[in-house]
Amino acid sequence: MKYGFVKIASATPKVIVANPQANATEIIELIKQANKSLVELLVFPELCVSGYTCGEMFLSDVLKESVYKALDKICKYTTGKKTLVFVGSPIWKENKLYSCAVAFQNGKVLGVVPKTFLPSYSEFYELRHFTSGRDLSGMVSIYDKDVPFGTNILFSAKNNEDIKIAIEICEDLFAPCPPSGRHAQAGAIIIANLSASNELIGKSDYRRTLIKAQSGRLSCGYVYASAGSGESVNDMIFSGHRIIAENGDIITESDLFKEGLTISEIDTERLSYERRRLNVFEVNSGGYINVEFDFNETEKNLIRYIAPLSFVPNDEHSLFSRAELILKMQSQALAERLKFTGLNAVIGISGGLDSTLALLVTLRSYEILNKDKKDIRAITMPGPGTSKKTLRNVENLAKALNIYIRKISITETVNRHLKDINHIGKKDIAYENAQARERTQILMDIANAENGLVIGSGDLSEIALGWCTYNGDHMSMYTVNSSVPKTLVKHLVSYEAKRVEKYKKALTDILNTEISPELLPLTGGEIFQKTEDIIGPYELHDFFLYHMVRFGQKPQKTLFLATKAFNKTYSEEKIKKHFKTFLERFFFSQFKRNCFPDGVKIGTISLSPRGDWRMATESSAEEWLKNLKK
Repeated sequence: MKYGFVKIASATPKVIVANPQANATEIIELIKQANKSLVELLVFPELCVSGYTCGEMFLSDVLKESVYKALDKICKYTTGKKTLVFVGSPIWKENKLYSCAVAFQNGKVLGVVPKTFLPSYSEFYELRHFTSGRDLSGMVSIYDKDVPFGTNILFSAKNNEDIKIAIEICEDLFAPCPPSGRHAQAGAIIIANLSASNELIGKSDYRRTLIKAQSGRLSCGYVYASAGSGESVNDMIFSGHRIIAENGDIITESDLFKEGLTISEIDTERLSYERRRLNVFEVNSGGYINVEFDFNETEKNLIRYIAPLSFVPNDEHSLFSRAELILKMQSQALAERLKFTGLNAVIGISGGLDSTLALLVTLRSYEILNKDKKDIRAITMPGPGTSKKTLRNVENLAKALNIYIRKISITETVNRHLKDINHIGKKDIAYENAQARERTQILMDIANAENGLVIGSGDLSEIALGWCTYNGDHMSMYTVNSSVPKTLVKHLVSYEAKRVEKYKKALTDILNTEISPELLPLTGGEIFQKTEDIIGPYELHDFFLYHMVRFGQKPQKTLFLATKAFNKTYSEEKIKKHFKTFLERFFFSQFKRNCFPDGVKIGTISLSPRGDWRMATESSAEEWLKNLKK
């Protein structure tokens, strides 16, 4: 597909043991379905041509003859079709029998890969019939045609150097050193596993864990297809488990005990970027042979789910456990800094989301240190743009959390300052920033006077967009939200509202308050200046941030994914408009990030100049904007 996506299908046919002709018919039917779905890579289970449970029949010449006829039938059916197909079959070579993956495309056998590790414990006895393919390399005859044979084969796309596919078979994954490790070092970006793993209590979870771990460890896509019904149930049962994973995540998987196709896409561009980013991936392609296959990108839509909230888990259980972990990380980090300095927290409270989260984190850090929360210096500083709603939020928050929040108005001080610099009557950037800097000055001076440490509340989204006043709310002595994007801030505050009953009403009111810097005069006492009306929706900006910074994606691709993720909410034109804003602001604001205060990293993205993100202040956005314009 486009943008490096490869459409994958994992298949489980219904087999009849020792009846290759009937099995070929079932396999062909699934190939037919996969072609209709424009699948580019199709993986079948181990020994599905013959059935895995043939036992002594594997030694029969009758089965051998029927298997090769079935393979010929399958091969001929693929003529004119673009799908690369891997089928599990017994293959005989020099009077030895191997469990193999046979690769077909467009009426040709491209290669044969034998299994390396043969289980012969508990219910398995593969060594009784099969020989390991360890270190084998050469050719094998398939209906009078010699094709590459061995464990050192990479199936490489002719017109895309990133797309290389390698094979391991069932037990290979469960071994201490799976072949996929060296396959990945040789350049394989997708690993296909043809399996016949029987089902046991807890085994599907174990299998899932192995596949997730291997795909994450190797920064690869992993396609797993296991045998299902029709296999003998003399002593085992097979569930037809099918899994497609990418870089440590399960993209999709089948229900157990259900045949058919499981389809999704693997993003090979993302995987290639991840390997470059990690820069510890030792490349060693020595001894491997490349077998080329045709690969043509298509314009078809993705079926893979693209999460609109990139930083927020989809299900409530995961969200709650993630929220608790993040809050513990933030509060533990702050506790360590307070303990080291011997200072008390000084924090500005606006009645908005960010400062509320910072205060909740501060309370937790005081609990860790067994410090009295009366020592927290919480200050609210209303100004010309402060609304009745946020003032009310602050009062309710103080009552709910049972803390004292000092009130210091900045209106007169700011007006006097503007008069001193001969800037009266203008409601411009200087007018707005004077308020933010006055608040920071108050916090810093109180910290000096009262043995305090100023806690910053600016979040990752604001840092990315530069939506902060330089040397105003941009500055603090330690910032706890610096790695938390705005969309996640909401969920962390919501989690605390649900976790602590007495917080619920106050925090819910804050969650329902429009996001605003409140730096312009009010209209009828209500919030006039709404951030998302000015710079665009944070859910879009967080999406752009995640895909551009975490995966180095081109704007074109990010726009493509955003259009799918938000197709019910925003038009492509509106997404493009806000993306342009994001790019312009992101590049322009690096000077603010270069001197951002210390703050704990909690996720995979941080814009700290001391850690993850080093970028020249003068970096040009021109090429990124051009790419978006295309």
